[in-house]
Amino acid sequence: MSRFAALPSQTVGPFFHFALTTNSALGVMAGAGAKGERIRLNLRLLDGGGAPVADGIFELWQADANGVYRHPGDGRFSECDQSFHGFGRMQTDTNGVAVFETVRPGRVKDDRGGWQAPHINVTVFARGLCSHLFTRVYFEGDPSLESDCVLSAVPANRRATLIAHRDSEAGLWAHDIRLQGADETVFFDF
Repeated sequence: MSRFAALPSQTVGPFFHFALTTNSALGVMAGAGAKGERIRLNLRLLDGGGAPVADGIFELWQADANGVYRHPGDGRFSECDQSFHGFGRMQTDTNGVAVFETVRPGRVKDDRGGWQAPHINVTVFARGLCSHLFTRVYFEGDPSLESDCVLSAVPANRRATLIAHRDSEAGLWAHDIRLQGADETVFFDF
């Protein structure tokens, strides 16, 4: 009988790029007829020293402008915007940036019967990570931020790590995701 030893965990990157990020169309989450406010979300991935991570991957999942996920698990699935895909995946460029074309999401119900603030769910894959990371992006100035149950569970001094800011260009939102350091993004354990 042979003995097998446990092997150390493999990191999640950078070897995924050749298979997972070849379709640049996955950066366009809203088709031509999608309803709602069209936006571009400029995500930048930074390491602990503030340097761009040029070989990371972002996956996005969000509700449409009416707050409906394009997924059979959403009780309102039959009402989803058929021109909106709800999923995106892009590799970061040499500056650590990936740009997604989407719509500003609507509010979705939380498990307490309330409503969550509009947000985009983000999964991060990058070299050196033993598992992918989960976070959210909210929108600066949204009046519903104060009542979001997930954001409220985050310490007040860390909430800014989850808030995208309007850029000077119309329709463009920018957000940095920091893997480590003083301004490390809040990541969630699902």
